[in-house]
Amino acid sequence: MGPIKIEPTKALDEALTTQRKLAAAIDTLRKVDDVDFGVTSKEAIYREDKLVVYRFRGDRPPTAKVPILIVYALVNRPYMVDLQDDRSLVKNLLAKGEDVYLIDWGYPDLADRWLTLDDYINGYIARSVDAVARHARVRKVNLLGICQGGAFSLCFAAMHPHKVQNLITMVTPVDFQTPENMLSNWVQNLDVDLFVDTLGNVPADLMNLCYLMLKPVRLNQQKYIGLVDILDDKAEMENFLRMEKWIFDSPDQAGEAFRQFIKDFYQGNKLVKGGLKIGEREVSLGNVTMPVLNVFAEQDHLVPPSASRVLGEHVGTDDYTQIAFRGGHIGIYVSGRAQREVPSAIHDWLAARSR
Repeated sequence: MGPIKIEPTKALDEALTTQRKLAAAIDTLRKVDDVDFGVTSKEAIYREDKLVVYRFRGDRPPTAKVPILIVYALVNRPYMVDLQDDRSLVKNLLAKGEDVYLIDWGYPDLADRWLTLDDYINGYIARSVDAVARHARVRKVNLLGICQGGAFSLCFAAMHPHKVQNLITMVTPVDFQTPENMLSNWVQNLDVDLFVDTLGNVPADLMNLCYLMLKPVRLNQQKYIGLVDILDDKAEMENFLRMEKWIFDSPDQAGEAFRQFIKDFYQGNKLVKGGLKIGEREVSLGNVTMPVLNVFAEQDHLVPPSASRVLGEHVGTDDYTQIAFRGGHIGIYVSGRAQREVPSAIHDWLAARSR
């Protein structure tokens, strides 16, 4: 043992293991299949511009009386909720008897430069909710909003409470100025007008770089060093590549909506402080009077738990439930623990309110 505690035998074993795995990688990569995503069968029930609303089909007809419409964030592709056969929130909800729909926002281009939050929330989401209600032959739907999509869903539910039966928010920021929110600290002094006026739409690559820099060593170095450990495992390599594909398959952000979101949510924190207007409508979380389930992740580096926990202090409903799950912002959808716990928690909560 030397002063830095290196054991020669263990070091040699590790070097030989690494050499073997690197050699095996040539054969593994030759066998790796094209990594696809979205394992669950689905059909488009509504289209508008680049938006598509899908209904997923399970192995058996749904038993739930009210459908779930998933509202994902604009900054990533929504197939994270249906990534692969053994990592699918959608598949597990269907297995519980839920009727699941999802908004796919598509990829904005220059034609979408001037889309506003009003266009997204009182326009696209409102018409998607109506389309799902017509398709399912119901008056109201259950909204499941994820991350930024959860903030949008809160706004929608506050402005259109008569269209929402139950509201579920997952890893959703509510207080955008908690001390440990690094994204918020970064943008407080951003001249967002200059930023958007210069760029137009915000490039996806720039957004991805910002997210990676939140944990630069973990997300840019350790992850790829750890890749050596699975170079001889075809299934694990395909899982890794599938996740990498999702991370870097990000849409650009419509410039005007981005401007408003940064100013009103991050810099103004108006969702909790008040004064938020979407189009001509005032948004008050006190008008969220339907049952609310708030799910957040205890190790979330993008949406700190403190940013989500405060929701119960602001909504107008007496039927408020919050659940903290072990894991991170993405792990809450793809980890083994999440597959066992999250869909069951959502289904049981909804079932208790459908009696």
